[in-house]
Amino acid sequence: MVEVNVVKKNTELGNITARNISKEFTRPDGEKIIALSNLNADIKAGEFICLIGPSGCGKSTFLRLIAGLSEPNNGKIELDGQPIKSPGYERGLVFQDPTLFPWLNIHDNIAYGLKVRHVYKEKKNEVQDFIRLVGLEGFEKSYPHQLSGGMAQRASLARALVNHPKVLLLDEPLGALDAFTRMNMQDEILRVWKERGTTMVMVTHDVDEAIYLSDRVFVMTPRPAKIEEIINVNIGRNEELGRQRDSGDFLQLRSKILQILDFTGKVQQPEFFL
Repeated sequence: MVEVNVVKKNTELGNITARNISKEFTRPDGEKIIALSNLNADIKAGEFICLIGPSGCGKSTFLRLIAGLSEPNNGKIELDGQPIKSPGYERGLVFQDPTLFPWLNIHDNIAYGLKVRHVYKEKKNEVQDFIRLVGLEGFEKSYPHQLSGGMAQRASLARALVNHPKVLLLDEPLGALDAFTRMNMQDEILRVWKERGTTMVMVTHDVDEAIYLSDRVFVMTPRPAKIEEIINVNIGRNEELGRQRDSGDFLQLRSKILQILDFTGKVQQPEFFL
């Protein structure tokens, strides 16, 4: 485990509240799509939350609202009591694809946000600290095309974390990885979460992944989406942070969530940038 001062637990807040959230989109043909309707949620500082539900139900839409990339048509969403109106460095975002700048090496990709905020000069040593945190020491001068998918995603994680966000938003960040790399990255994310204490909100289609990672699982309905049920994952983590995937409690919880998803997913909706 990496020991550096900069990765000590985040002592800032990171409480998210969503009240009566509705969100509509308009197709090119003029048809209105209601993605979210009367969605309510409370996410406590330092929690790890997974959003799961049918494809196209609005999980990523909700994540974008928290990120400030879009605003709800109705309702309000707040971070620590302040309305979210636009993107901000206190909310980091990691997508399914690493979205690294191909013309920048890994060090400069991770440092990019600090340079945009004009704080790189006083914080440049932190770039190396976060490179070590995600296990990329020795690859600082490598370019994205020279890295594996898992390594590139680690760089994306470091790029989001270097700004010390209160909240880290993860939109299926492991979906494009092979099964073995995906499990390793799950442990990496848990390790970073434990060391940083950052509020984590992650979209996933993988029930096992949701149980392995999260404190609570928010099961969402088909469109127009709301939270159907909140599942508390009361399964202890071992010394290596994760949970036993073949334990009776794990399998029982997996069965429960699949039953809920079967109920909420009777009507499958086509996905439309949600």
